[in-house]
Amino acid sequence: MTSLKDVKLFTTQTHPCSYLPGEEARTLFIDPEHPVSTEFHTHLSEIGFRRSGAHMYRPHCSNCQHCVACRIVVDRFTPNKRYRRILKRNDDLEVEVVDSIDSEEYYQLYEGYINRRHKDGDMFPATREQFESFLIQQHESTVFYRVRNGEKLVAVMISDILSNGLSAVYTFYDVNEQKRSLGNYAILWQIEETRRRRLPFVYLGYWIRDCEKMNYKLQFRPIELLLNQRWIRLT
Repeated sequence: MTSLKDVKLFTTQTHPCSYLPGEEARTLFIDPEHPVSTEFHTHLSEIGFRRSGAHMYRPHCSNCQHCVACRIVVDRFTPNKRYRRILKRNDDLEVEVVDSIDSEEYYQLYEGYINRRHKDGDMFPATREQFESFLIQQHESTVFYRVRNGEKLVAVMISDILSNGLSAVYTFYDVNEQKRSLGNYAILWQIEETRRRRLPFVYLGYWIRDCEKMNYKLQFRPIELLLNQRWIRLT
C-alpha cells in the first residue's frame, strides 16, 4: 500500500481559520498529481485526511489541534427516539444514485443552501466555479445520491465509498424543508447504506469542540475520535 513516505506533501500559508474566530490555520495536502486508489484513500481517511474536490487534505496547524477526525461505529449504532422520528418524517423520500450533479437544478439547490445556511462561512456567496471544483469533481469511489419528494429535489449527498466505510463528503438540501431535519436524515441514511454494504464506519470529517456548528456530530454515538493517532471510542 502507498504510504505518506511515498508521496509529495504540500502545506498552505497561514490563513484565518474558517471555524474558530481569531485563530490561524494551515493545511497539509497530498500531491494532487499522485493517484489515489480506493485503498490509499481508505488509509488516508484512517489517519485523518479528507477529500475536497480533487484534493486530499488534513489540518496542519502549529498551535492548535482542535480539528479532530471522527467516524460513526455503524454496527453499534441504534437510532434513539429523536432519530426514529426523523426517519419516519422522511419515509416519503426517495434516494437514488445519479451519475452527475452537473446541472442547473442541482446548482440552484446548492446556491440556496450556501447563501442561507452558511452566510458566515468562507464558501459564501456560492458560485458556479466553487460548486464545480468542490463537488462535481469526483474520485473513483464517489457516489452522488439524489433525494426527491416526488418530482421535487430536496437534497443531495456526496459520498466516497471506502474499503472500510463510507465517507460523508458533503450534503446540501432545501433549507425551506426545516421540519424534515434533512442534515440529520442524510447522516442516518448513510449509516444505513453503510450497514447495507456491511462496512464498519461512516466518516464525518472533523469535530471541533469549540465550534457550535460541529456539535451535532457527537450525537451519533458510539463515535470514534482520532486523538494522538489513535481512534478513541465514545459511547
